[in-house]
Amino acid sequence: MIYPSGRAVWAAAAGAIPGFLIALALPHVWYLGLLWICVLLAFLAVDAAAGRGRASLNATLTAPPQVGIGGRFTLHIATGVGAKLRRLQARVGHDQRLQPVAGTGGALPVNGGTLDLEFEAIRRGIASFDRLWLRWQGPFGLMWNQVILPVDRKVAVLPNVNSARDEAITLLQRSALADGHAQKRAGQGREFESLKDYQPGMGRRMIDWKRSARHGKLLAREFRIEENNNIVLAIDSGRLMCEPVDGVPKVDRAVTAALLSAFIALKGGDLVSLFSFDARPRVSSGAVRGSPSFTMIQKRAAEIDYSTEETNFTLALTTLSAKLDRRSLVIVFTDFVDPISAELMLRTVGRLTERHLVLFMLMKDVELETLADMAPAAPEDIARSVTAGDLLRQRQVVIGRLRLLGAHVIEADHQRLGPALVERYIQLKEENLL
Repeated sequence: MIYPSGRAVWAAAAGAIPGFLIALALPHVWYLGLLWICVLLAFLAVDAAAGRGRASLNATLTAPPQVGIGGRFTLHIATGVGAKLRRLQARVGHDQRLQPVAGTGGALPVNGGTLDLEFEAIRRGIASFDRLWLRWQGPFGLMWNQVILPVDRKVAVLPNVNSARDEAITLLQRSALADGHAQKRAGQGREFESLKDYQPGMGRRMIDWKRSARHGKLLAREFRIEENNNIVLAIDSGRLMCEPVDGVPKVDRAVTAALLSAFIALKGGDLVSLFSFDARPRVSSGAVRGSPSFTMIQKRAAEIDYSTEETNFTLALTTLSAKLDRRSLVIVFTDFVDPISAELMLRTVGRLTERHLVLFMLMKDVELETLADMAPAAPEDIARSVTAGDLLRQRQVVIGRLRLLGAHVIEADHQRLGPALVERYIQLKEENLL
């Protein structure tokens, strides 16, 4: 693409004034006023021709592979012909997950350096830089030559897990799960750990009578909680989960809670996998183990996108069930409004609970609870309060049916979603329900 620069526009305007005066003063030689336009057009043609031949430009974009929400990073743009082109400028195109700090373009250094642009990550997901505009001027500075280069540079915008890590460590210490090992408690767990002298207060069932008779003293068996359990974090990213709660979409809060539980489960020696769905399954990671695998779970969590489609529980949970070859703890982060919309989900959950332990994580609907408890000041407020209370009752009906099907349900405040999940996860391990 070739178009005139500001200098060409001002030059044409400056030549129009003398041409107009010549036409007024000497009408019989009015055509002399066009000489400046002809000269300018000649210079424009030379400038455009001299600046062409650069359509095969290439450029490289360098950015960090991942960044946390709210974090800033620098994008480096470099070309190999910066010193050969006059006033080479660049501008990059990006998606809505990134916000430029001081603009999206600028001039590249004439010494062949890089153009550094700072961006801030404002939304979770896979952010991309999809195109790059390059333009330069001819030798007279009258024409711009511009090309658009397709690029494909992606940056994974991850949830801010610093607070989640600190919270996880606090919960681990509170539950005495030091160094990621399962907690050893007398009478709990199914895997034999060791024998110890019987102490007053221990249960009689812990006594190993055969070994006690052999050693001539009472010995008690000590067990430990099993490791190597399979944990599946299934996140609904459908329309209802993309609605905001306190300014943050529910799916983002679910992802943060899932990462918190994944961190603790990996530290505890369990297998963790991530699964997301809306109208169809979207993200499915394989089961991983060990603390170093938490980085991979983070990257896959960044791939969970926002959706406007209705959630298809039947397809999603059936697909998930087909992938599980052993008993697993399936943690489903979802939301529903009434029994009609949740009917297909209930049918699928009934089949899933026959083999697996299913735990539903729900966020309390603060808006409905506020409307239901609001003191009415007008007839419209009464109707609004009654409607909100009816929706809350229907929600409790669905929760009750889930529990009758054998699923565990946690309905927690959005700020306590992660800690509530971790506490229940530890409780399930201690009770040998996994």
